Amino acid sequence: MRRAQRITYETVRRIGLALPNAEEGTSYGTPALKVKGKLFVRLKEDGDSIVVGMPFDQREAMMNEDPEKYYITDHYREYPYMLVRLSKINEGALRELLQISYRAALSAKRRRD
Repeated sequence: MRRAQRITYETVRRIGLALPNAEEGTSYGTPALKVKGKLFVRLKEDGDSIVVGMPFDQREAMMNEDPEKYYITDHYREYPYMLVRLSKINEGALRELLQISYRAALSAKRRRD
């Protein structure tokens, strides 16, 4: 039986940078990925969590389904972001989350332009 590969920020970076126009940056002093200047994922200061953009309704459903994996802090309660524990996620689910967050960042960018 093959053991699942541990997900790290390097995995996040590799998947995220494969998306069109994704670029590296920083946010709150931590490594981040942006699309056209808009944040779509960043490493949380604890080193085991990432912050991803997520529509409120989807965020609530995911947190209710798996609160060990998906959560928020008071800081993010009013913003369309969610925290994800890298130690609890697999690469397929991470890939889906990054695509959702990427699309949310692009649509937010379009609304501002």
